[in-house]
Amino acid sequence: MDVEALNQINIDQINIEMGGSWEFVLAAMLAVMMFAVALGLRPAQFTFFKADPKHYIAGVAAQILGLPLLTLGLVYLLDPLPSLALGMILVAACPGGNISNILTLFARGNTALSVSLTATSSLAAAFITPISILFWLSLYPPTRSLLTSINFDVWAFLMQTLLILALPILLGMLVAWKAAKLAARIQKPLALISASLLILLILFGFFKYRDIIPQIFLLVLPLVIIHNAFALVLGYFSGLITKADIPTRRALTFEVGIQNSGLAFVILVTQLSGLGGAAVLVATWGLWHIIAGGVIIGFFKFSDRRLGHV
Repeated sequence: MDVEALNQINIDQINIEMGGSWEFVLAAMLAVMMFAVALGLRPAQFTFFKADPKHYIAGVAAQILGLPLLTLGLVYLLDPLPSLALGMILVAACPGGNISNILTLFARGNTALSVSLTATSSLAAAFITPISILFWLSLYPPTRSLLTSINFDVWAFLMQTLLILALPILLGMLVAWKAAKLAARIQKPLALISASLLILLILFGFFKYRDIIPQIFLLVLPLVIIHNAFALVLGYFSGLITKADIPTRRALTFEVGIQNSGLAFVILVTQLSGLGGAAVLVATWGLWHIIAGGVIIGFFKFSDRRLGHV
C-alpha cells in the first residue's frame, strides 16, 4: 500500500473494541498475571540494592525515568500520528517484561540482577505505572489532545488501573508471605494460564480487525524497530556508565529493552478506548522485542566466540 492510501486511513479515530465482556476478561487476566507475579516475589530478589547498588539503581532509573524520557524525545523528533505516539509512551511507561530473564540467561548475562530488576519493576508497576503514563502523555501536546478527544477520565483511570494492578500484587505478596508452599505451587500454572489466554485474546483482536491492521502495520513497524533499538542501547549504555562487567551490561540491556507489552495492551483496550494505532503498535512491540532479543543473543554469543569466552 502506498503512502497516499495510508494517509487516507484516519488511524487516530480507529478503536479496537473487544466488547464489554471481552474487556472484562482482559482486565481479569491482567489481575491474575499480576497476582502470579507477586506470588514469585521474594526478599532475596531485592538484595542487590544492598550488595551492588550502583548497577541496580542504574537499571531502575533507566526503566522508570530514562526510557520514558528517551521516548518523549523520539516522538518529538519523529512526529508520529498521535495514537502511535501514545502507544510508544504507554509501552515505555510500563515495567520490564519477564521474558528479559530468559533472554539474559541465554545471553550469559547477570541473571540474578535481571530477576531483581524485573521484581522491582513489577512491584513498582502497581503504584507508579498509572501515574507515569499520565505524566508522560501530558508532556506531549498531541497525546494530551488525543486524551481530551476521547473524553478521558483521569480519576477513573487511576482508580481502575490501581485496582487491577495494586490489589492483585498486594494479595499475591500476602499469600507468598503467609502460605509460601501454596504460592510456589500455583504461581507458574496461574502465570501460564493467564498469559496464554491473554495471547489468545490479542490474536482474536487481530483477527477481528484483520482488514485494518495490515495497513496500519506498515506505519507502525519502523517506529517499533527504532524505539526498541534505542531502548536496548539505553540499557547497555546504563551499564557502561556504572562500569559494569559484560554479564551485567547484558542484563541491563534486556531489562530496559524488553517491556511488558501485554500490560500495555490491556491498559490500552480497557482504559484508553482501544485506540487502533496505539493497539497495533503495542502488539507489534510485543512481537518485535522478542525477535530483537534473539538477534542480540546471537550477537553476544558470536562476540564470546571471537573473544574465546565459550
